[in-house]
Amino acid sequence: MASRELYLKFTDSGATGIITLYEEQAPVTCRTLWDALASPVQIPTIHAMFAGPEIMMGLPESAQTFDPRSIPAENQTCFPAAGECLWFYQGANAMKGLPDELWEIGAFYDLGGRIFGPLGWTPCNIFGRIEKGLDAFAAACRTTRTEGIKTVEIGRV
Repeated sequence: MASRELYLKFTDSGATGIITLYEEQAPVTCRTLWDALASPVQIPTIHAMFAGPEIMMGLPESAQTFDPRSIPAENQTCFPAAGECLWFYQGANAMKGLPDELWEIGAFYDLGGRIFGPLGWTPCNIFGRIEKGLDAFAAACRTTRTEGIKTVEIGRV
């Protein structure tokens, strides 16, 4: 069976990365996100502050169709490769000064990424890797550092 794929596309430039899901290494994470993304969603994305070459997107309420605590630790690391994508959930009030939940998808677009934040090292589930279109997608990611928030669409291929 061919691996399922998701896409990430910058709506302003059209730069698109195709994510091959790590279905064997992160089966629950992949299945859950696949089901949640039955319809594409558009998400404001920001550049990470601590993690290096990464953009972060909060999964919108329309795609929050599952209990995020039901996703087990799978294929976790603090040192993702270029192109790898993560799933991260943090409950309400888990961090001082942050009363909201975080339902996050992250995409590392270059070498040197690390999953590190205000609370320190944070292993996350790595659910796939951008294997097609990474160069153009990475160039668009870099613009979020200088131009600010961009809109990214994520959905099934």
